[in-house]
Amino acid sequence: MADRDDPFGAYNFVITLIDSGSSSTSAQKGGAVAGFSECSGLEVSMQTEDYQEGGNNSTTLKFPKHMNYTNIRLKRGITASDDLWQWFNDFIDGKGKRKDGTIILRDEQQKAVKTWQFKRGIPVKWTGPTFNAMQSQMAVQELEIAHEGLKLAPAGAEK
Repeated sequence: MADRDDPFGAYNFVITLIDSGSSSTSAQKGGAVAGFSECSGLEVSMQTEDYQEGGNNSTTLKFPKHMNYTNIRLKRGITASDDLWQWFNDFIDGKGKRKDGTIILRDEQQKAVKTWQFKRGIPVKWTGPTFNAMQSQMAVQELEIAHEGLKLAPAGAEK
């Protein structure tokens, strides 16, 4: 009987943000680790260039061109900490710093099983909560981060 390779749950993850260009030792000590209720935008697509070879009318050859990275969107409840707003606002004030980040998926025993890393992130959109006195939902903020590359690192390869 073969072992099953069950998929991991999408609910057990943690995000780490550190200033781009930080050394790994200072990043491990000073990296902001945050719990988020939702993370989306882990998406990479490749543009291709078509080439129609003379004499080969039945096929259009495809060559890889550029990679496109979708913005990462993070959602979490509003707390006393203003760190996400402050990072975004620092760019408004002209003193913002790019951040590298890791998105770590964990198994039931809290062991890292997949780690995605993005580099040179910049907050491009902050969205505050929607207020509605007729509902008892949590106040949620969203931060959208543009970045310059996403890779799947070996399991547990946290920055």
